[in-house]
Amino acid sequence: MNIKMYGADWCSDCVHAKKLLDSKGIEFEYINITNNHDAVAFLENVNCGKRIIPTLDIDGEIYPNPGINRLMEIIRQ
Repeated sequence: MNIKMYGADWCSDCVHAKKLLDSKGIEFEYINITNNHDAVAFLENVNCGKRIIPTLDIDGEIYPNPGINRLMEIIRQ
């Protein structure tokens, strides 16, 4: 599973998602959008102009702020 998570250190939803993935031993790339114009542009492109965080790119599928329960479902697949 190839996971990229776009987020910010000040975002509580991002912190919780990171902790979940870490607790399950799942490797992922964390992309901090703070002062990262390319990451912000990506978010706006995949989220209809909005900067929704966390947004996860899992094997090419985009999940804008899926929440912990949905994220657990996704990683079980």
